[in-house]
Amino acid sequence: MIQKISAPVTVTLIFNHKKRIAFPGEVVWEGRTYPITKIGLHHFYRQGRTLYHVFSVASQEMFFRLVFNTDNLFWNLEEIGDGEAD
Repeated sequence: MIQKISAPVTVTLIFNHKKRIAFPGEVVWEGRTYPITKIGLHHFYRQGRTLYHVFSVASQEMFFRLVFNTDNLFWNLEEIGDGEAD
């Protein structure tokens, strides 16, 4: 089931200088660490002058939609899913 939420989270970002790519490596939410096993869609949008990066990622047991605010460098968790049908 997919659930919309809005919660600040800790995200470890990995940057590969040779490939010039950056992506989330793990998410810490509610005291648990979820290593990212798959990166899905990445897109960005502007709201006023603020640029937001949106990552759809998955760990072994959960799906996360993460939003990175480039003005304050904060991560926000907008959506979670556990793979179960409604």
